[in-house]
Amino acid sequence: MRTLRMPYGAITAWFNGRMVAACVALVLLLGIATLPSTSRAQTLRIAMLGDSITAGYGLKPQEALPVKLEAALKAAGRDIAVVNHGVSGDTTAGGLARLDWMMGDKPRLVLVALGGNDALRGTDPAETERNLDAIIAKLKAEGAAVMLFGMAAPRNYGPEYTKAFDGLYPRLAEKHKIPLYPFLLDGVAMERELNQADGIHPNVKGVDILVTRIAPAVLKALDALK
Repeated sequence: MRTLRMPYGAITAWFNGRMVAACVALVLLLGIATLPSTSRAQTLRIAMLGDSITAGYGLKPQEALPVKLEAALKAAGRDIAVVNHGVSGDTTAGGLARLDWMMGDKPRLVLVALGGNDALRGTDPAETERNLDAIIAKLKAEGAAVMLFGMAAPRNYGPEYTKAFDGLYPRLAEKHKIPLYPFLLDGVAMERELNQADGIHPNVKGVDILVTRIAPAVLKALDALK
């Protein structure tokens, strides 16, 4: 029987062709593996910019307001990720200073829940209003939608301070044409069984009530996104 011999050059060409084809296939497979999934691409990111109430002071990480809000929104059928940008003790000035860092997450909607520590420190309401005004304006300039959460001044500061502080939130919401949730702690503030021992920060039960009240308003804000 005659043995067929393939010229060396032909063998090399055949081998190289196979290697090129294998490399191309590998590159294509790796490219497909690294593409974001359809579900991930559709996930809408919300950032909650706040202080200790947002951060979940005194609670386990999974008990924080943004985490439970995300769960409620998902239960409502929304593909949502709520990113916790709460810093305990933060003021409106601090929130303004860390906006660029927060926007690295590229949120489509930002829930601004700041001002409580300004009031506790007796900050001039005009300064708080300027800071929040700058926060909202910068977020909108970055292409993010904004929802504002109001806070309330301690009532022992007197009627003049209370009126000036409490009134700044509806003024800003009207100025910037953004949705306003009038009082972040509505239904929980001053309720002993819904707060931790300090009487300021919600406990787990208190957070659950906040989420029940807040979620419908956030869903409405989401529906208004363009």
